[in-house]
Amino acid sequence: MSYGVRLFVSGRWGLFVRPEMKVERVSYDVMTPSAARGILEAIHWKPAIRWIVEEIHVLKPIRFQSIRRNEVGAKMPARAVGTAMRTGEIGDLMLVVEDNRQQRASSVLSDVAYVIAARFEMTPKAGPDDNAAKHLDTFNRRARKGQCFHQPCLGTREFPAHFELIEPGALSPPAIDESRDLGFMLYDIDHAGDRSSLFFRAQLDKGVLRVPPPGSKEIRR
Repeated sequence: MSYGVRLFVSGRWGLFVRPEMKVERVSYDVMTPSAARGILEAIHWKPAIRWIVEEIHVLKPIRFQSIRRNEVGAKMPARAVGTAMRTGEIGDLMLVVEDNRQQRASSVLSDVAYVIAARFEMTPKAGPDDNAAKHLDTFNRRARKGQCFHQPCLGTREFPAHFELIEPGALSPPAIDESRDLGFMLYDIDHAGDRSSLFFRAQLDKGVLRVPPPGSKEIRR
């Protein structure tokens, strides 16, 4: 039995930030595998399963547009937040947005649409009540109804992703007829290890970006 899924996602804008360009933000040409995983996890995720993105189909021409965005240029110290949660004492813990607002230029993708082809596998945290068929049914049911734990986004939270389940056996929308070398792309963060960034050489082949499986020699640090 196959536990693969396909999800159509679209939006007006997308910003999949290149980590080497953090000040003036520039998007990758195509959605990254980690961004695709985040959309799947927004619909259904449990510690018992792990999503593995296999392909990203690009359905619309790759177009960039420059915009200016307001960002908050500071973060609350995580340690101070943890202390406040443990003790219940907020004290002077606060972040005034008006005092930390910054305007930055961004090069974003315009009018994007993708098909995410992915599968999941069970993890060692799966309990006796967990089984793959149950999780597959849960994902399909939630995606079919448009249900999600939080609004999935196209790279950043200000660019929401609209999604629709592609039913098993149904045809996927056609991808663009374009092939190109996309260079090294962010694969994911090594959450199980030292939290370093992982990369792979991305190739768009007739509109399809094929993602190497976890542990592949194609994945580099």
